[in-house]
Amino acid sequence: MTMRMVDIIEQKRDGKELTSEEIQFFIKGYTDGSIPDYQASALMMAIYFQGMTEKERADLTMAMVQSGDQIDLSKIEGIKVDKHSTGGVGDTTTLVLGPLVAAVGVPVAKMSGRGLGHTGGTIDKLESVDGFHVEIENEEFINLVNKNKLAVIGQSGNLTPADKKLYALRDVTATVESIPLIAGSIMSKKIAAGADAIVLDVKTGAGAFMKTLDDSRELASAMVRIGNNVGRRTMAVISDMSQPLGFAIGNALEVKEAIDTLKGEGPGDLTELCLTLGSHMVYLANKAENLKEAREKLERVIKDGTALSVFKTFLTSQGGDASIVDDPSKLPQAKYKVELHAKDDGYVSEMIADEIGTAAMILGAGRATKESVIDLAVGLVLRKKIGDPVKKDESLVTIYSNFENVSEVENKLYESIRISNKAVTPPLLIHGEITE
Repeated sequence: MTMRMVDIIEQKRDGKELTSEEIQFFIKGYTDGSIPDYQASALMMAIYFQGMTEKERADLTMAMVQSGDQIDLSKIEGIKVDKHSTGGVGDTTTLVLGPLVAAVGVPVAKMSGRGLGHTGGTIDKLESVDGFHVEIENEEFINLVNKNKLAVIGQSGNLTPADKKLYALRDVTATVESIPLIAGSIMSKKIAAGADAIVLDVKTGAGAFMKTLDDSRELASAMVRIGNNVGRRTMAVISDMSQPLGFAIGNALEVKEAIDTLKGEGPGDLTELCLTLGSHMVYLANKAENLKEAREKLERVIKDGTALSVFKTFLTSQGGDASIVDDPSKLPQAKYKVELHAKDDGYVSEMIADEIGTAAMILGAGRATKESVIDLAVGLVLRKKIGDPVKKDESLVTIYSNFENVSEVENKLYESIRISNKAVTPPLLIHGEITE
């Protein structure tokens, strides 16, 4: 009996479970163009309202994985652990985590995209380093990971075309905010990229995709279950994004902050999050008996300088000028440096992360559209975080700009940073961990 898309839509509309074959039929047909947008959007809306069972979520994810190329990392020795963050402002973790866990012997074979949003993606940040490039052949990529335990490559080939097509459709049909669809979208890309194990950093708070803790928990749990159901060891950390992570927001500025963190001199929250995520990566790669031992190993390679030297080797291997590690003034520099002064005494009570991110984007640190050109030198460095005491005229933020008049950025920042006359407790950084 031939399958018909209308029957599949009807099944889901009535809250019934779709079979693996039905899900594969839909994904294959939508990817090759034989199923039209209007039927796909009807199914997306039915899923939005009816949800999906665990089995359906795993089947949907694997059908999207199989819709395109899959990266074969089997020639890399050891357990390949990938990390995915659901995004945020000033999220420099990949730049720190890569060298940090590689220094403990965990192979990091990272595929990264260019970021749309407040600042560039990992690749844009790394391209602040003169000469650094990610256009390397697959064979060289694998050799570099075997040799140095770390390499970063640009997203190449035809990975998860079904996801790209569905994402664009969900964007215009008000079906983005569906946990099964978000979870399937993220996990399909990670699985197609060839990892054996996956550590997820799911953000929560004002600067996150998921604003409430309950939603973040539900998404984290959905992704962990999908990963474990399809044979990838997966766990998630739920971390705070009610304020930007670390101090730096902007490409070259974040590279400098990553170097500081690898030296053991980075911001407390960024350091703590990297140690937490890194411990799970080391544990999943079977390089430690437990999380405590994993963390001790990571603290050791920061202290003895191994993590920093792995970072230098990594930059050099991909054509980058590693002397920036010892002399960060060789990174792109902005022409103007403007301090944003506090208007009152008090305590920082709120820092609206996504609005602060938008201020960095106005400077040119991020992309509003795919065509935007990023200015790698510009951005913001926070001088205060939530809970910090502040005196009138003290600097709240240093603005790094290549144009002289930054009044629009200043206004945006004043609106986004609230000062109260009562002491404020800083937000919790780690809200929970999900392993099953």
